[in-house]
Amino acid sequence: MVSVLVAEAPLDALIGLRVEYVRLDHTIVLGLSGGRQVVVETPVHVSGPGTRVDVQPGEDPPDALAALLGDVVRTAWTRDGGELHLRFASGSELSVDVDPAAESWAVADPDGVLVACLAPGELAFWRAATPRRRR
Repeated sequence: MVSVLVAEAPLDALIGLRVEYVRLDHTIVLGLSGGRQVVVETPVHVSGPGTRVDVQPGEDPPDALAALLGDVVRTAWTRDGGELHLRFASGSELSVDVDPAAESWAVADPDGVLVACLAPGELAFWRAATPRRRR
């Protein structure tokens, strides 16, 4: 893989993708259409009309996280400090703060592209030297 650092990453490849599944174990995984995944290793903040819920990996999934199933990503971006932000068609938003000691989040593409927020908020981008073939 080739590693390239990015200062601020628009995650345009996520726009228009549907949340197909949510998995909650030692990480929080949003499985999106097209085989992309958002993997979070730190607390997630989910907000919607009149509500905000903080979700810790390893906890039982709250309704706010389950409500994202079937929703479509309308905007996706990072801030200079590495925070991840997703806004959905329903008006819900998901954000991930930076962990100063660990990787906070990553976005993985089935073609071998990975964008990750490393500690303490450094964004990194990797692309497989040879794209994977889909079967």
